[in-house]
Amino acid sequence: MKRELYDKLVSYIIENQNKFYRLAYSYVKNQDDALDVVQNAVCKALEHYEDLKNEDAMKTWVYKIVLNESYTLLKTKKRIILSEDNSYWEIPYEETGFEIHDDLYSRINQMESDLQNIIKLRYFEELTLGEIAQVLKMNINTVKTKLYRGLHALKISVEQEAGV
Repeated sequence: MKRELYDKLVSYIIENQNKFYRLAYSYVKNQDDALDVVQNAVCKALEHYEDLKNEDAMKTWVYKIVLNESYTLLKTKKRIILSEDNSYWEIPYEETGFEIHDDLYSRINQMESDLQNIIKLRYFEELTLGEIAQVLKMNINTVKTKLYRGLHALKISVEQEAGV
């Protein structure tokens, strides 16, 4: 039984690794950091696969781990202060195919984190409202309300810029 669950988890991770990378990259905005997030999330999922109570919740369980790892990385990055001694320059890497150069996407990134998470999970990762509620540990009605509030704010923002 446990071996079957482990094998299904491995299969699910392999099939969806690009989705996990895309989600992580949308938060950390760096190729290496996104790869680290996915690697850490996969390791945690495989180490703690026995904690998965319901096999049907595997999708939301793994997405939640990826989100938590993204948040953890962002928190640690905020704490790191580069010293004056650091004399090298890092050349930023642009990941083609995953980075979205879109005005709408940048507007989403400027929203409060709950709205941002819900919109990204719904429209970029194609999770259902129920799955989003599980990942974010929210009531489904709260998810619906925040989703529609976020979409309404986006609509108003776009209309204002277009002069409609």
